[in-house]
Formats: sequence, structure tokens, C-alpha cells
Amino acid sequence: MTEPHRTSPLRAGEIVPEFSGTTDSGSTISRADLLGRPTILYFYPKAGSPGCSAESREFARLHADFEAAGVRVIGVSVDSREAQHRFRDDCHLPFDLVSDEGQEISRAFGVLGALGMARRTTFLIGPDGKVLEVIRTFRPRRHVDVARERLLQLSEAPGAPPPHTETGRP
Repeated sequence: MTEPHRTSPLRAGEIVPEFSGTTDSGSTISRADLLGRPTILYFYPKAGSPGCSAESREFARLHADFEAAGVRVIGVSVDSREAQHRFRDDCHLPFDLVSDEGQEISRAFGVLGALGMARRTTFLIGPDGKVLEVIRTFRPRRHVDVARERLLQLSEAPGAPPPHTETGRP
């Protein structure tokens, strides 16, 4: 099923669109795989670039905290599966990277930029598949800081979901 090309990112409160992609290890991941636990789905422009490496390494550094809180982390870019695999190895990432070489996932989430790369955008997704928060800033580490703060809050108070918000470019 092909989702329409969105011109702006999904917003807080919207349901994650249907999608399917291949991870760097060759497995398939889809919307259904995001259900049941909170997920950080972060889009980045280019595997191996300085900003994307810094962001991904920071997500990796905090991965044990996210896992302990029941939060899954997944990275997505339009790079090939092979480039994603090298990037994962180079940065020692303990989570899946999805190759969106055909740009369908980036289009469905509304993050495909004019140059054909995903714009740096992080979606915090609840266990029900709803977007809890959208983080859009050029500062890679800010994505990790906000994601950690919001999703760890969620894990501390499972009966009280966080408010739906959007974090713009500070």
C-alpha cells in the first residue's frame, strides 16, 4: 500500500501510516512492528555524515536506558541497506536501521527533503501507533535529549500518557 506524499511531517495525535522497509540486517519492519510499546523512529539525512553519526551514537549511548523503559529505537534514511549496515557497524549501533532507498517511508511521514534525503525528524510513537511528539531541529543531540526526557516520563507514569506536543526548531 503506497501512502500519499505528505508535504509536512505527521503531527502529534496522528496515526503512523502503513509502511514496510528493510533493515540493515535484511529483516522487514512495518507499522505493525511499532505497536505494543513506545518507539523512537528517527529520520536522518545521510548515513556516515558527522551530524547523523553524532545523533546515532548518542541514541546508542542511551539505548540501555530506552530498553529498560520499554522503548524501541529505530533509525531511517534513504541510504541503501549496505550503507546502513556499514553505518551501524561504524557507529556500533545496537538498534535497527531501515533503508528507505525508494523514499516511500520518508514520503509517508512527510520528511522527504528537496534533495531526496530525509529531513532530520524524530517521531515519538506511543504503543497504540499514535504520534506523541515530533522533534524537528537541526541540532542532532537535541533529538536524543527530548526523546529521552519524554519517553522516560511515559515509562515512569504508564497510566498517564504525555500530552501530544510538537517541538519546533529552537
